[in-house]
Amino acid sequence: MKHGYVLNVMSNDRPGIVAGVSAAIASLDGNIESCSQTVLNGYFTLIMTFSLPEAWKIDDLRDTILRSKGLDDCQAMIQSMADVAPPAETSQQDVFVITASGPDCKSIVASFSSYLAGKEINILDLYGDLTPEGDFVLISQVAVQQNLDIQKLQFDLEELGQDLGFTVRLQHNNIFVATNQLRLYR
Repeated sequence: MKHGYVLNVMSNDRPGIVAGVSAAIASLDGNIESCSQTVLNGYFTLIMTFSLPEAWKIDDLRDTILRSKGLDDCQAMIQSMADVAPPAETSQQDVFVITASGPDCKSIVASFSSYLAGKEINILDLYGDLTPEGDFVLISQVAVQQNLDIQKLQFDLEELGQDLGFTVRLQHNNIFVATNQLRLYR
């Protein structure tokens, strides 16, 4: 029987954090099942799910991981997957990508996320950052119920964007991936 965990690591950014965390999990005979890592304004964050062959006490597992090479200045939170609610049923949902950009102002993320929450649209992934020119770029991957009117959703998002001075685009995830995929040629 495998025992699943969710791990979140935070630190000032520097090379070697992912290597340290993944080596620590490997040394426990663990398997990383999913992970996402980013750096924002010089601050590193990593979230991952992993499984171990044996159950651990949360505090002992966190302390063991943080004692690994190169992780002494990191903070970590761990939760047992047994304590995490199973993901919502996604068979009746399609995944879309929303891109928005415009002049930086307060409440951008709050405006978009509140609108989406009001429509029962779940944000799966979210990225926002200021450009050197002072514009704010927001990219989100969202799960949309199949019975929702996509044309109305596009119209509403564009209208919300106009109120904020933003250009907004909604694309099905498959189209977004196909039109934005990097191709490596030999």
